[in-house]
Amino acid sequence: MPKALAPDISTWPDADPQLIASACGDCAATVFPVQPRCPRCSGDRMSQTLLPRTGTLVAWTTQGFPPGAPYLGPTGKDFVPFGVGLVQLGDVIRVEGRLTENDPEKLQFGMPVELTMIPFATDADGNEIVTFAFRPVDA
Repeated sequence: MPKALAPDISTWPDADPQLIASACGDCAATVFPVQPRCPRCSGDRMSQTLLPRTGTLVAWTTQGFPPGAPYLGPTGKDFVPFGVGLVQLGDVIRVEGRLTENDPEKLQFGMPVELTMIPFATDADGNEIVTFAFRPVDA
């Protein structure tokens, strides 16, 4: 049975999952993931809000080697390079996350992307662990 790497950051296993953020009731800042205090004004009037599922790729790179701790994904011969992108979600927030594409020839600044869930690893009990990522979509 699949499990989320970080179950509290999205509405997965919804069919169309969304990331869960915090919105500040004092200054209207939006932060991801959820935080109890606002990083802009230090206010504590934070409420959960769902982020848009689609956005625009504003920056990207390819991760060609396993990240350092606390990375829990595949390493050694099992590691596959992956894309990492900064995605502008509407006019709300920019979120960093994995990309489903790692080929630089297929990634473009400004391309539309959509939130999805992808396999990340397998736990000790054989359960698939999934995480969020952004996939390119046709404009």
